[in-house]
Amino acid sequence: MKHKAAYIIGAFCLLLLLVHAGTKKHVPKGPEPFFLQLPAHFPRPVYDFTRNPLTKPGVALGRFMFYDFRLSQDSTVSCGFCHQQFAAFGHFDHALAHGVAGQQGTRSVPVLFNMIWQKAFMWDGGVNHLELQPLTPLTDHNEMAVDLKELLQKMQADPKYRAMYKAAFGSTEITSERMFKAFTQFIATMVSAGSKYDSVMQKVPGVVFTAEESAGYQVFQEKCAACHKEPLFTDLTYRSNGLPYLPALNDVGRMKITGSTDDNLRFKVPSLRNILKSSPYMHDGRFFDIYQVFDFYDHGVQVTPTTDPLVKSGIKLSAQEKRQLYFFLNTLTDYSFLNNAGLSEVRIE
Repeated sequence: MKHKAAYIIGAFCLLLLLVHAGTKKHVPKGPEPFFLQLPAHFPRPVYDFTRNPLTKPGVALGRFMFYDFRLSQDSTVSCGFCHQQFAAFGHFDHALAHGVAGQQGTRSVPVLFNMIWQKAFMWDGGVNHLELQPLTPLTDHNEMAVDLKELLQKMQADPKYRAMYKAAFGSTEITSERMFKAFTQFIATMVSAGSKYDSVMQKVPGVVFTAEESAGYQVFQEKCAACHKEPLFTDLTYRSNGLPYLPALNDVGRMKITGSTDDNLRFKVPSLRNILKSSPYMHDGRFFDIYQVFDFYDHGVQVTPTTDPLVKSGIKLSAQEKRQLYFFLNTLTDYSFLNNAGLSEVRIE
């Protein structure tokens, strides 16, 4: 009887182990998380990651789509076509955005980095959520000009996309919500906070400003920092900086969004991070050299009813101050970001 009892108990334990192992084996696993290292000297991001947590397959999918020319109407333009990594994800050689069939827009290509600290996007703030931002370039007839429904159908028919969506979201179903979430996951990883300036501010041993850079930092603090607030180097407001109106473009800025004449010619204050790598400058790309920008603020401001009080009298800059400011702005170049292999173009087969 003792042997029989021991046999029964042993068989029961073995059965429990098998059931436990089988249950454990079939527990569904979510995609592997992507851990984004945030700079300690930055404020807390405003993007809500709880609604779209970063995962490695989600980021990979967003990156793949970002560089896929097939997402445009005629398969000639990708997001990465206009947002070039070496130019801080701006477009260095074109004043205005351009897209399929040689179409041209009315504004310059905005840089893409540190987007998770922003609540509104585009030069006029016309998009108020990061996950919706890709919709404009995808569907704008001057850019990628794609029909969203047709694009989703094209993706659904592609085995590569079905596999990537399954890895990222658990099934092969491709929806606009999933697409925009994946785009956002990749864009969220575009964090630029590794410049010399950042090292100096964090007191990295052995990293200090040169005399010229230090003098330029003082010029910046006295004459630029009111709008270009550290550490993002923008206050994310919309201002009219006295840039002469161009009738050919007829761009009224934020007034197009709000309908208020108080917003006429107001545009978002851009970040100065990576500024020496992301020409052309201004919302219409009219300046290709940073010294043209210095000269404009020194003696080119045109006063209108909405011109910001901070620049109504211009910003006087001597030749020495321009040189010093140039050297300081150079410390805002983040080579680790510009050369980040995880953000670089992927091969589309």
